[in-house]
Amino acid sequence: MRVSESIVPVSDFKAQASEWLRRVGESGQPLVITQHGKPAGVLLSPQAFDELMAQAHFVASVEEGLADAEAGRLHSHSEVVAEMKRRFRGPSSK
Repeated sequence: MRVSESIVPVSDFKAQASEWLRRVGESGQPLVITQHGKPAGVLLSPQAFDELMAQAHFVASVEEGLADAEAGRLHSHSEVVAEMKRRFRGPSSK
């Protein structure tokens, strides 16, 4: 999709919603929907939405880890290994 074709007024979108959904699904490119000449929403393919959510989750996890490090909430490798062994011992090793 070209950038000029990736922006559509809401009235045009409503009139041809199934066609726009098909285009977005095939191209994977987002569609900006305008209302009164201003951006009002963005239509994404399910795959693009899933990728965006995965990125957001990853960034949030990294930020949480950095905050833990800055607050001194750190554990050595050997402490983590020992805790994992304690938590995930199989039933036969009890």
